Amino acid sequence: MMSGNYTSIDNQNVSGSVPAVSDSPAQVSVKFSDSDLQTFPPSGAQGKISKASGPPRDADDTFSKPRSGSSDESQSSGWFRAFTVGAYKPYFDVDTSDVLDRIKDSVLPFSGIFNEKNSERPDLYGPFWICTTLIFVAAAIGTFVTYLAHKLKNQEWEYDINLVTWSAGLFYGYVLVVPVCLYVILKYFSAPSGLAQLLCLYGYSLFVFIPALCLSVIPVDLFRWVIAGVAGVMSASFVALNLRNHIKSAGERWFLIVAGIFLLQLALSMVLKLYLFTVSV
Repeated sequence: MMSGNYTSIDNQNVSGSVPAVSDSPAQVSVKFSDSDLQTFPPSGAQGKISKASGPPRDADDTFSKPRSGSSDESQSSGWFRAFTVGAYKPYFDVDTSDVLDRIKDSVLPFSGIFNEKNSERPDLYGPFWICTTLIFVAAAIGTFVTYLAHKLKNQEWEYDINLVTWSAGLFYGYVLVVPVCLYVILKYFSAPSGLAQLLCLYGYSLFVFIPALCLSVIPVDLFRWVIAGVAGVMSASFVALNLRNHIKSAGERWFLIVAGIFLLQLALSMVLKLYLFTVSV
């Protein structure tokens, strides 16, 4: 019925309306029927990971997959990694100051501290450029000396291209073959040394021949012999003294190994004297 502007609705259940709440509601008990929900984890799979508890099929497994180029992948490559550029990258990661310090140690051969200072970080950058510089210096100085000698005697001069190839074969071959052979010998006598460390040592030992080659332009044969001898003794002492303490662990024959290293370095200086410091017209 209508009373003024308001409409009253009888207290009855009307379809679509909210039933009125009684003044003294009684306690209502709610009872759920048994459902199909399972307990988690299932009683039979405690301590285990069942297939039902795995990640959803659309889950992102980016971080669960191993990265390409990871340590496992590099280890699986085995010795094939030696033919990759990345294997040699750490040996060329040096500063100019590092190379200059090592060159300074090489011209002070009697200290014998080169190996101790650089055993953790041997480099191949310095040895490579020392050998390359030696090749061009030997070719240039040898060419200049022979040209000057021919002009002083008024003779015709021809450029000898074999001087470059011979120098490249001598220096690159020496700094590669000799350390590898020494590496095998030391390993045989149970005094192994790192191959990179030996390559580094022999590479820097050749630096003293660069100024020696430059001084060979003086046309005095006795002076050239003195220069070749001094350079040879400095280079041989540098290698022998730096390897002496390590080779002592090889037993009683350590002195023979060190003497062989010393004499081989002297032989290199004699070859340079006879072939590059000697000019015949």
